Amino acid sequence: MKIVIAGGTGFVGKELTAHFLKQKHDVYILTRDATQPSTDPHLHYIEWLKNNSQPEKDVEGVDAFINLAGVSLSSGRWTTERKRAIINSRITSTKEIIRIMSKLQRKPSVYVNASAVGYYGTSTMDTFTETSPSISDDFLAETVKKWEEEASRARMLGIRTVFTRFGVILGQNGGALSKMVLPYQLFIGGNIGSGEQWLSWVHLQDVVRMIDFCIHQPSIDGPVNVTAPAPVRMKEFGKTIAAVLNRPHWLPVPSFGLKLLLGEMSMIILSGQRVIPEKFIQHNYKFTYTKVEDALQNLL
Repeated sequence: MKIVIAGGTGFVGKELTAHFLKQKHDVYILTRDATQPSTDPHLHYIEWLKNNSQPEKDVEGVDAFINLAGVSLSSGRWTTERKRAIINSRITSTKEIIRIMSKLQRKPSVYVNASAVGYYGTSTMDTFTETSPSISDDFLAETVKKWEEEASRARMLGIRTVFTRFGVILGQNGGALSKMVLPYQLFIGGNIGSGEQWLSWVHLQDVVRMIDFCIHQPSIDGPVNVTAPAPVRMKEFGKTIAAVLNRPHWLPVPSFGLKLLLGEMSMIILSGQRVIPEKFIQHNYKFTYTKVEDALQNLL
């Protein structure tokens, strides 16, 4: 199988690339720097988003496109400029992928576009599945809506289109886990905000396998929640970190302090939603990690 990945050098992209290479698939990484040497004959770097670059000439005959590209949501305070960069990076990369696919003689069978559970909005009471409407117009929800709307144009090309709505991804060498664990390593861990907010988490290994599953399951279409089937409240998550590391869970972090420090971006930590991966459950996907304690034992 031939697979194109945009954002293939990021947190998820690296693991996904390694997974596909292990299976001997041909992987084409869309990158602004295509001069980097490849260490695997099945790995190819293709220049894109630069003047005169024409990646469509190098990816004819591919079977799947995966778009993970975009400025990280947690890479800095959400200033007006940062918000613009977050949205524009996603819309620009998605538009370019749609353009590339439109130029191909043989269209890929599936297009997987990254998304986020932030689409649903936040709640301490409601449970969200893929059929749930968005109940919010906050920045994160609106960003996801615009992103998915742009990605849905792939359907006009006759391509099965999947929106992988990621929860909080737990993994090493990236993602949110190291920042969440640090206070406990310093013996100052405790409830963040009320501690009642839901954390819809997922292990990085499952993220990779769930994307692979989407590619190979032709009946999967539209939004899919890439989360573990057992979300937890933040206070339970913190207590589990403390137990795994044998550290105390005692010093609370007040909401107002995080809001002062992070501004609007604090909503990622202080708010949450209980999201269930109903489509994966219905399709009998076998989760590697269903309990947060097992996931943290593996990672920590």
